[in-house]
Amino acid sequence: MKNYLYISTSGDGWKNLGTDEWFLEHIAPDEMALYFYINDRAVIIGRNQNPWAECALEDMERDGVQLVRRITGGGAVYHDRGNLNFSFIAGTERYDQERQLGLILEAVRSLGIPCEFTGRNDLTADGRKFSGNAFCKRRYVQQHHGTLLVNADLGKLSDYLRVDPRKLVSKGTKSVRSRVCNLSQFRPDLTTDMLRQAVVEAYARQYGDYAALETGDLPWAEIEPYVQKHASWEWRLGETPRFDLEIENRFPWGNVQLLLTLRHTRVEDVKVYSDALDTELPEEIRQRLLGCRFGSEPMADALESSPNAQAHEVAQFIRAQGL
Repeated sequence: MKNYLYISTSGDGWKNLGTDEWFLEHIAPDEMALYFYINDRAVIIGRNQNPWAECALEDMERDGVQLVRRITGGGAVYHDRGNLNFSFIAGTERYDQERQLGLILEAVRSLGIPCEFTGRNDLTADGRKFSGNAFCKRRYVQQHHGTLLVNADLGKLSDYLRVDPRKLVSKGTKSVRSRVCNLSQFRPDLTTDMLRQAVVEAYARQYGDYAALETGDLPWAEIEPYVQKHASWEWRLGETPRFDLEIENRFPWGNVQLLLTLRHTRVEDVKVYSDALDTELPEEIRQRLLGCRFGSEPMADALESSPNAQAHEVAQFIRAQGL
Protein backbone atom coordinates (compact mmCIF):
# COMPACT_ATOMS: atom_id res chain seq x y z
CA MET A 1 0.00 0.00 0.00
CA LYS A 2 1.80 3.09 -1.29
CA ASN A 3 1.09 6.81 -1.32
CA TYR A 4 2.57 9.17 -3.90
CA LEU A 5 2.87 12.92 -4.33
CA TYR A 6 3.64 14.60 -7.62
CA ILE A 7 3.83 18.34 -8.31
CA SER A 8 3.91 19.27 -11.99
CA THR A 9 6.31 22.00 -13.07
CA SER A 10 4.52 22.51 -16.40
CA GLY A 11 1.94 25.19 -17.16
CA ASP A 12 0.71 23.31 -20.26
CA GLY A 13 -2.91 22.24 -19.73
CA TRP A 14 -2.69 19.44 -22.29
CA LYS A 15 0.38 17.97 -20.58
CA ASN A 16 -1.08 18.35 -17.10
CA LEU A 17 -4.43 16.78 -17.97
CA GLY A 18 -2.73 14.04 -19.99
CA THR A 19 -0.57 13.20 -16.99
CA ASP A 20 -3.69 13.17 -14.82
CA GLU A 21 -5.27 10.57 -17.12
CA TRP A 22 -2.07 8.50 -17.17
CA PHE A 23 -2.15 8.30 -13.36
CA LEU A 24 -5.77 7.16 -13.56
CA GLU A 25 -4.80 4.20 -15.72
CA HIS A 26 -1.63 3.21 -13.89
CA ILE A 27 -2.33 3.35 -10.16
CA ALA A 28 -2.61 -0.06 -8.46
CA PRO A 29 -5.76 -1.05 -6.49
CA ASP A 30 -4.03 -0.43 -3.13
CA GLU A 31 -2.23 2.80 -4.13
CA MET A 32 -3.05 6.51 -3.96
CA ALA A 33 -1.52 9.55 -5.64
CA LEU A 34 -2.03 13.23 -4.91
CA TYR A 35 -1.14 15.29 -7.97
CA PHE A 36 -0.88 19.09 -8.19
CA TYR A 37 -0.65 21.27 -11.28
CA ILE A 38 -1.14 24.90 -12.28
CA ASN A 39 -2.14 25.72 -15.85
CA ASP A 40 -1.26 28.85 -17.73
CA ARG A 41 -4.26 30.66 -19.20
CA ALA A 42 -6.75 28.04 -20.36
CA VAL A 43 -10.45 27.26 -20.59
CA ILE A 44 -11.14 23.75 -19.30
CA ILE A 45 -14.39 22.22 -20.56
CA GLY A 46 -16.19 19.08 -19.39
CA ARG A 47 -15.96 15.85 -21.32
CA ASN A 48 -19.39 16.21 -22.95
CA GLN A 49 -19.56 19.94 -23.58
CA ASN A 50 -19.88 21.53 -27.02
CA PRO A 51 -16.96 23.99 -27.41
CA TRP A 52 -18.49 25.50 -30.55
CA ALA A 53 -21.43 26.69 -28.47
CA GLU A 54 -19.73 27.19 -25.10
CA CYS A 55 -16.50 29.02 -25.96
CA ALA A 56 -15.43 32.21 -27.71
CA LEU A 57 -12.89 30.23 -29.73
CA GLU A 58 -11.63 33.10 -31.88
CA ASP A 59 -11.01 35.27 -28.83
CA MET A 60 -9.17 32.43 -27.11
CA GLU A 61 -6.94 31.85 -30.14
CA ARG A 62 -6.21 35.58 -30.42
CA ASP A 63 -5.22 35.82 -26.75
CA GLY A 64 -3.27 32.56 -26.56
CA VAL A 65 -5.73 30.85 -24.22
CA GLN A 66 -5.63 27.04 -24.42
CA LEU A 67 -8.78 25.00 -24.95
CA VAL A 68 -8.50 21.90 -22.76
CA ARG A 69 -11.10 19.14 -22.47
CA ARG A 70 -10.98 17.05 -19.30
CA ILE A 71 -12.16 13.44 -19.05
CA THR A 72 -14.65 14.23 -16.28
CA GLY A 73 -18.08 15.86 -16.52
CA GLY A 74 -19.30 19.26 -15.39
CA GLY A 75 -19.04 22.74 -16.82
CA ALA A 76 -16.35 25.03 -18.16
CA VAL A 77 -13.84 26.87 -15.95
CA TYR A 78 -11.03 29.35 -16.56
CA HIS A 79 -7.52 28.54 -15.30
CA ASP A 80 -4.53 30.80 -14.76
CA ARG A 81 -1.53 30.93 -12.44
CA GLY A 82 -3.74 31.88 -9.51
CA ASN A 83 -5.64 28.60 -9.64
CA LEU A 84 -4.16 25.54 -7.90
CA ASN A 85 -5.44 22.21 -9.23
CA PHE A 86 -5.34 18.94 -7.33
CA SER A 87 -6.15 15.36 -8.24
CA PHE A 88 -6.62 12.32 -6.02
CA ILE A 89 -6.17 9.07 -7.93
CA ALA A 90 -6.67 5.86 -5.98
CA GLY A 91 -7.61 2.24 -6.36
CA THR A 92 -11.12 1.40 -5.20
CA GLU A 93 -9.63 -0.07 -2.01
CA ARG A 94 -8.28 3.36 -1.06
CA TYR A 95 -10.64 5.84 -2.70
CA ASP A 96 -12.84 7.77 -0.27
CA GLN A 97 -14.46 10.87 -1.74
CA GLU A 98 -15.75 12.21 1.59
CA ARG A 99 -12.34 11.80 3.21
CA GLN A 100 -10.60 13.51 0.28
CA LEU A 101 -12.96 16.48 0.36
CA GLY A 102 -12.48 16.63 4.12
CA LEU A 103 -8.72 16.73 3.63
CA ILE A 104 -9.04 19.81 1.39
CA LEU A 105 -11.34 21.50 3.90
CA GLU A 106 -8.91 20.67 6.73
CA ALA A 107 -6.07 22.29 4.79
CA VAL A 108 -8.02 25.47 4.02
CA ARG A 109 -9.23 25.77 7.59
CA SER A 110 -5.66 25.35 8.85
CA LEU A 111 -4.94 28.64 7.07
CA GLY A 112 -7.61 30.39 9.10
CA ILE A 113 -10.33 30.34 6.41
CA PRO A 114 -13.75 28.93 7.41
CA CYS A 115 -15.18 26.73 4.64
CA GLU A 116 -17.67 23.95 3.95
CA PHE A 117 -18.89 21.43 1.38
CA THR A 118 -22.13 22.33 -0.39
CA GLY A 119 -24.19 20.91 -3.23
CA ARG A 120 -22.85 18.00 -5.24
CA ASN A 121 -19.29 19.09 -5.85
CA ASP A 122 -18.52 22.58 -4.50
CA LEU A 123 -16.42 23.86 -1.62
CA THR A 124 -17.43 27.29 -0.39
CA ALA A 125 -16.25 30.08 1.90
CA ASP A 126 -18.79 32.64 3.09
CA GLY A 127 -21.33 31.05 0.75
CA ARG A 128 -19.16 31.50 -2.35
CA LYS A 129 -17.47 28.77 -4.35
CA PHE A 130 -13.67 28.49 -4.33
CA SER A 131 -13.44 24.89 -5.50
CA GLY A 132 -15.33 22.78 -8.01
CA ASN A 133 -14.76 19.02 -8.14
CA ALA A 134 -15.35 16.29 -10.72
CA PHE A 135 -15.01 12.53 -10.68
CA CYS A 136 -14.16 9.58 -12.93
CA LYS A 137 -13.81 5.81 -12.63
CA ARG A 138 -11.96 3.34 -14.83
CA ARG A 139 -11.84 -0.31 -13.96
CA TYR A 140 -10.46 -0.52 -10.41
CA VAL A 141 -9.22 3.08 -10.14
CA GLN A 142 -11.13 6.28 -9.35
CA GLN A 143 -10.22 9.92 -9.76
CA HIS A 144 -11.33 13.05 -7.93
CA HIS A 145 -9.88 16.29 -9.20
CA GLY A 146 -10.71 19.89 -8.54
CA THR A 147 -9.75 23.54 -8.56
CA LEU A 148 -8.68 25.81 -5.72
CA LEU A 149 -9.04 29.51 -6.48
CA VAL A 150 -6.30 31.43 -4.69
CA ASN A 151 -5.86 34.68 -6.61
CA ALA A 152 -7.19 33.91 -10.09
CA ASP A 153 -8.53 36.57 -12.47
CA LEU A 154 -12.24 35.90 -11.95
CA GLY A 155 -13.29 38.36 -14.63
CA LYS A 156 -11.70 36.36 -17.46
CA LEU A 157 -14.31 33.60 -17.42
CA SER A 158 -16.90 35.83 -19.05
CA ASP A 159 -14.36 36.92 -21.70
CA TYR A 160 -14.01 33.45 -23.15
CA LEU A 161 -17.28 31.68 -22.37
CA ARG A 162 -20.72 32.15 -23.86
CA VAL A 163 -22.58 31.73 -20.58
CA ASP A 164 -26.16 30.51 -20.97
CA PRO A 165 -28.42 33.03 -19.17
CA ARG A 166 -30.67 30.16 -18.09
CA LYS A 167 -27.78 28.84 -16.00
CA LEU A 168 -27.57 32.14 -14.18
CA VAL A 169 -31.32 32.20 -13.57
CA SER A 170 -31.27 28.62 -12.27
CA LYS A 171 -28.63 29.62 -9.73
CA GLY A 172 -30.63 32.66 -8.63
CA THR A 173 -27.71 34.98 -9.29
CA LYS A 174 -26.89 37.89 -11.58
CA SER A 175 -23.40 36.89 -12.56
CA VAL A 176 -20.91 34.04 -12.52
CA ARG A 177 -18.43 36.23 -10.68
CA SER A 178 -20.76 36.73 -7.71
CA ARG A 179 -20.91 32.97 -7.07
CA VAL A 180 -17.15 32.44 -6.84
CA CYS A 181 -14.32 33.83 -4.75
CA ASN A 182 -10.59 33.70 -4.32
CA LEU A 183 -9.28 32.41 -1.00
CA SER A 184 -6.93 35.39 -0.91
CA GLN A 185 -10.01 37.51 -0.21
CA PHE A 186 -10.03 35.90 3.24
CA ARG A 187 -6.25 35.83 3.68
CA PRO A 188 -4.48 38.46 1.54
CA ASP A 189 -0.99 36.96 1.92
CA LEU A 190 -2.10 33.55 0.65
CA THR A 191 -0.21 32.07 -2.32
CA THR A 192 -0.68 28.86 -4.31
CA ASP A 193 2.54 27.52 -2.75
CA MET A 194 1.20 28.11 0.77
CA LEU A 195 -2.08 26.40 -0.01
CA ARG A 196 -0.40 23.45 -1.70
CA GLN A 197 1.86 22.97 1.32
CA ALA A 198 -1.17 23.01 3.64
CA VAL A 199 -2.84 20.31 1.53
CA VAL A 200 0.35 18.22 1.47
CA GLU A 201 0.58 18.43 5.27
CA ALA A 202 -3.06 17.35 5.60
CA TYR A 203 -2.35 14.48 3.18
CA ALA A 204 0.51 13.29 5.40
CA ARG A 205 -1.67 13.51 8.51
CA GLN A 206 -4.49 11.56 6.86
CA TYR A 207 -2.53 8.91 4.96
CA GLY A 208 0.93 8.75 6.50
CA ASP A 209 4.22 8.56 4.63
CA TYR A 210 4.34 9.18 0.89
CA ALA A 211 6.90 8.97 -1.90
CA ALA A 212 7.49 12.36 -3.54
CA LEU A 213 7.92 11.85 -7.28
CA GLU A 214 10.15 14.16 -9.31
CA THR A 215 9.58 14.98 -12.98
CA GLY A 216 12.40 12.66 -14.00
CA ASP A 217 10.79 9.76 -12.12
CA LEU A 218 7.79 9.55 -14.47
CA PRO A 219 7.85 7.43 -17.66
CA TRP A 220 7.31 10.24 -20.14
CA ALA A 221 7.43 7.93 -23.14
CA GLU A 222 4.31 6.24 -21.72
CA ILE A 223 2.66 9.54 -20.82
CA GLU A 224 3.27 11.23 -24.18
CA PRO A 225 0.35 9.50 -26.01
CA TYR A 226 -2.01 10.85 -23.33
CA VAL A 227 -0.58 14.34 -23.80
CA GLN A 228 -0.98 14.06 -27.58
CA LYS A 229 -4.58 12.95 -27.15
CA HIS A 230 -5.40 15.99 -25.00
CA ALA A 231 -3.63 18.32 -27.43
CA SER A 232 -5.37 16.85 -30.48
CA TRP A 233 -7.96 18.79 -32.45
CA GLU A 234 -10.21 15.71 -32.48
CA TRP A 235 -10.35 15.45 -28.67
CA ARG A 236 -10.71 19.16 -27.97
CA LEU A 237 -13.03 20.18 -30.78
CA GLY A 238 -14.03 17.37 -33.11
CA GLU A 239 -16.05 18.10 -36.21
CA THR A 240 -18.54 20.95 -36.35
CA PRO A 241 -21.79 19.02 -35.86
CA ARG A 242 -24.32 18.82 -38.70
CA PHE A 243 -27.93 18.44 -37.67
CA ASP A 244 -31.53 19.04 -38.70
CA LEU A 245 -33.06 19.90 -35.33
CA GLU A 246 -31.79 21.20 -32.00
CA ILE A 247 -33.51 20.45 -28.69
CA GLU A 248 -32.05 22.02 -25.57
CA ASN A 249 -33.04 22.49 -21.95
CA ARG A 250 -31.46 23.26 -18.60
CA PHE A 251 -32.35 20.84 -15.82
CA PRO A 252 -31.51 21.24 -12.11
CA TRP A 253 -28.50 18.95 -12.59
CA GLY A 254 -27.20 20.47 -15.85
CA ASN A 255 -27.80 21.47 -19.44
CA VAL A 256 -28.64 18.99 -22.23
CA GLN A 257 -28.37 19.84 -25.93
CA LEU A 258 -29.54 17.34 -28.56
CA LEU A 259 -28.55 17.84 -32.21
CA LEU A 260 -30.71 15.46 -34.25
CA THR A 261 -30.06 14.27 -37.79
CA LEU A 262 -33.26 12.89 -39.31
CA ARG A 263 -33.83 10.55 -42.24
CA HIS A 264 -37.14 9.06 -43.36
CA THR A 265 -38.89 10.13 -40.11
CA ARG A 266 -36.30 8.42 -37.93
CA VAL A 267 -33.34 9.63 -35.86
CA GLU A 268 -30.36 8.70 -38.01
CA ASP A 269 -27.83 10.34 -35.70
CA VAL A 270 -27.77 12.46 -32.56
CA LYS A 271 -25.04 14.46 -30.87
CA VAL A 272 -25.57 14.94 -27.15
CA TYR A 273 -23.78 17.68 -25.21
CA SER A 274 -24.11 18.25 -21.48
CA ASP A 275 -22.37 19.79 -18.49
CA ALA A 276 -23.91 17.18 -16.18
CA LEU A 277 -21.47 15.49 -13.81
CA ASP A 278 -22.66 12.08 -15.06
CA THR A 279 -20.28 11.48 -17.96
CA GLU A 280 -22.25 8.42 -19.12
CA LEU A 281 -25.57 10.26 -19.56
CA PRO A 282 -24.94 11.64 -23.10
CA GLU A 283 -24.07 8.24 -24.52
CA GLU A 284 -27.04 6.66 -22.74
CA ILE A 285 -29.37 9.22 -24.35
CA ARG A 286 -27.74 8.78 -27.74
CA GLN A 287 -28.07 5.00 -27.76
CA ARG A 288 -31.73 5.17 -26.73
CA LEU A 289 -32.60 7.64 -29.51
CA LEU A 290 -30.62 6.18 -32.42
CA GLY A 291 -33.03 4.68 -34.95
CA CYS A 292 -36.04 5.84 -32.99
CA ARG A 293 -39.06 7.18 -34.90
CA PHE A 294 -39.01 10.97 -34.72
CA GLY A 295 -41.67 12.54 -32.50
CA SER A 296 -42.18 13.47 -28.87
CA GLU A 297 -43.99 10.29 -27.87
CA PRO A 298 -41.70 7.63 -29.39
CA MET A 299 -38.56 9.52 -28.37
CA ALA A 300 -39.81 10.00 -24.81
CA ASP A 301 -40.80 6.33 -24.64
CA ALA A 302 -37.30 5.34 -25.76
CA LEU A 303 -35.67 7.44 -23.07
CA GLU A 304 -38.03 6.21 -20.37
CA SER A 305 -36.83 2.67 -21.06
CA SER A 306 -33.46 3.76 -19.63
CA PRO A 307 -32.61 3.01 -15.98
CA ASN A 308 -31.09 6.50 -15.71
CA ALA A 309 -33.33 8.90 -13.76
CA GLN A 310 -31.90 11.94 -15.53
CA ALA A 311 -32.75 10.41 -18.91
CA HIS A 312 -36.34 10.20 -17.64
CA GLU A 313 -36.33 13.94 -16.97
CA VAL A 314 -35.13 14.55 -20.52
CA ALA A 315 -37.95 12.30 -21.72
CA GLN A 316 -40.53 14.34 -19.84
CA PHE A 317 -39.21 17.54 -21.42
CA ILE A 318 -39.30 16.05 -24.95
CA ARG A 319 -42.82 14.70 -24.40
CA ALA A 320 -43.98 18.19 -23.49
CA GLN A 321 -42.61 19.69 -26.73
CA GLY A 322 -45.29 18.16 -28.97
CA LEU A 323 -42.87 17.32 -31.78
